[in-house]
Amino acid sequence: MRTRTAVLASAVTAVLMVAACSSGGTKLDGAAPTTSPPPPHNVVVATHDSWAAPKALLAGFESSSGFHLDVQTNGDAGELTNKLVLTKDSPIADAVYGIDNTFASRAIDAGVLAKYRSPAVTTTQYDIPGGADYLTPIDWGDVCVNVDDAWFAKHQLAAPSSLDDLIKPLYKNLFVAPGAATSSPGFAFLLATIAQYGDSPSGGWQDYWKKLMANGTKLTSGWDDAFDVDYTAGGGNGDRPIVLSYNSDPVSSIPKGGTKPTTHALLNTCFRQVEYASVLAGAKNPVAAKAFIDFLASRAFQESLPDNMYVFPVDAGAKLPALWAKWAPPAPHPLSVDPAQIAANRSNWLTQWSDITS
Repeated sequence: MRTRTAVLASAVTAVLMVAACSSGGTKLDGAAPTTSPPPPHNVVVATHDSWAAPKALLAGFESSSGFHLDVQTNGDAGELTNKLVLTKDSPIADAVYGIDNTFASRAIDAGVLAKYRSPAVTTTQYDIPGGADYLTPIDWGDVCVNVDDAWFAKHQLAAPSSLDDLIKPLYKNLFVAPGAATSSPGFAFLLATIAQYGDSPSGGWQDYWKKLMANGTKLTSGWDDAFDVDYTAGGGNGDRPIVLSYNSDPVSSIPKGGTKPTTHALLNTCFRQVEYASVLAGAKNPVAAKAFIDFLASRAFQESLPDNMYVFPVDAGAKLPALWAKWAPPAPHPLSVDPAQIAANRSNWLTQWSDITS
């Protein structure tokens, strides 16, 4: 508020009265201004362990927005969602990226998310019932069984081609997958088997999983362990040539100087996973959280997704790397389960799955 000196005391009084009316409620009695304080300078983002983005792109967001970005990883997407639910009364971040369509209903029902959807995303094809106001879709990928072709060629074995093959003696002790209780791709795989074999008390997916475990399937807490530690085409020291991963993974298996992948995804085993970003309910800096979500929806960030997190952008106009068009085809008919059915049966399915796999 500006003041100016007047010659007469009465004029000073008049000026002060006018200033008081035009200052947004500033009082003359020494009380604090009623205007809202500026938002905090930091924006804290909770995400999964697979988060990756170009440093230059993130620096650009900080420069243009004025917010310092503090990204905190929290395990797999399933672990991330569980943590947000457990800490909803004292939110650990302002925004979250990485909740997917298999866990989104849990976050919404628990009251973890605040209403916001970036206006930069206009497509509705990735929305789930009841989620459009809370979730901004950012990327998608098909969770599929992947096979190390080089390993099978070396051992002169025919590679599996379907979910049915995974329970055959020929593939005993060869499959590794992240667990459904702690991993979003693991839960997506459970849903794929439910979609494929049904949810009947006798037979169905439960019978399939009993056979799968009896055939030596190994379960890990998250995708990173399954792919980087146990998969023969992952970190390099694994002993299992069949892994649950994504349809985009074959692109990363093209050897230096090579022209084609040494692995492939079984596109008839896939469940489509969509990842979202949201403002957390009770966030300290919701303004910055919204700015960050708008940034994730921007063309520049969308085009960075394939090379950094091996997922597809939701922006149909975003340019894909050339190799993706050739070696990362989406599943033509991905397996699916109605989101309402997932929400209604999640707990029961996971309990049944844990009884079988423990």
